[in-house]
Amino acid sequence: MSTAARTPSDTSSGFITDYLRLGLAFDRLEDGFVDAFTGDPALRAEVANAPAPTPGELARRARELAAELPAGLDGERATFVGAHLRALECSARKFAGEQVGFVDEVRAYFDVDIALADPQIYRDAHQQLAIALDSPGATGQELTDAYLAHRRSEEIPPERVDECVRAFSSALRERVRATYPLPDNEIVEFEVVTDKPWSGFNYYLGDFRSRVAINADLTQYMSNLPHLIAHEAYPGHHTEHCRKEQFLVDAAGQHEQSIFLVNTPQCLMAEGLADHALHAIIGPEWASWAQEIYADLGLRFDGDRARRVSAATSGLLGVRQDAALMLHDRHADTDEVVAYLRQWLLAPEERARQMLRFLTSPLWRAYISTYVEGYRLLQEWLDAPGPGDRAQRFGRLLDEPLIPASLRAELEAV
Repeated sequence: MSTAARTPSDTSSGFITDYLRLGLAFDRLEDGFVDAFTGDPALRAEVANAPAPTPGELARRARELAAELPAGLDGERATFVGAHLRALECSARKFAGEQVGFVDEVRAYFDVDIALADPQIYRDAHQQLAIALDSPGATGQELTDAYLAHRRSEEIPPERVDECVRAFSSALRERVRATYPLPDNEIVEFEVVTDKPWSGFNYYLGDFRSRVAINADLTQYMSNLPHLIAHEAYPGHHTEHCRKEQFLVDAAGQHEQSIFLVNTPQCLMAEGLADHALHAIIGPEWASWAQEIYADLGLRFDGDRARRVSAATSGLLGVRQDAALMLHDRHADTDEVVAYLRQWLLAPEERARQMLRFLTSPLWRAYISTYVEGYRLLQEWLDAPGPGDRAQRFGRLLDEPLIPASLRAELEAV
């Protein structure tokens, strides 16, 4: 079905249309707040051509819609919409200039609680990293030098990035379509961009099409590129968008799924899903699989060492969230935060300041928690005992309107 022909048809269509209208209006306050919209173009045009709303008006409307719930929706749908209305109401208050504590902001947006991690976790990760780099006992500058040397050995020559992207995209697409079938006309187009605060971005265009942008300002590394393609395309963001459009919007008439909004529980679920994507479709042998593909391209990649380094650095997952807490909750100065990022992530100053750009963006400052807490929550849920294997559970993430509260409820029931 063409997105141009879609109109809500369920008994709660008026409420869902109002919800979509509210979400679309946030793009009038901050361009890019609507990450994707595959619904009726006439509704989007109506909102775009209306007088610009004030943040206060949007906050009030979010509260009014929340008060109408369940508004004819079944329990799962009402819970989903309610969580997103709470997030939108907080965003509107922030746009209005209201001071909201950073921890409370993250909770309202993503339905998770965050706190600074114990630095011992990072010290332990450094010890494991030193072993993975064949430099047991290395600390401080010695460990940084060993890690940076490893990273340099994994740099993809800029002129080879495009063919590597296409090779991994093709290989992953074949795997995904065999496990999580996609419409025959689905497609991802890749482009190279610059001057962005992120490494990659999926622009879902509707009708099973995505444009994935790769940031050329950042060096692409052999061990990271398969994760990036899996994250943005197969079986990550693109695959999730396609299957939710096909099964929830087109087949089930859940038109609230036709809009994807920044700083909402959708984002935490989507980023957690995408960060688990490569392991979900390839498994723990992802590094040896990638080594074979690089070999076909004439590039040398040490899959075993990459796997060991990746396992060690997974212990550093929370560092960037800690940096955000330092900035926005503890009000540390930027130089202190850069030093923290350099200390634990062993990053050069230029890279640390690139991270800081993301953490200080007004729109994206809280978003780092989607990667950290999304990964942790989905890891716990994917590994928990219960019906279905890991592949089936990952399929549920692709196909169902789950939110953090949904996963916590299932975990509590185990």
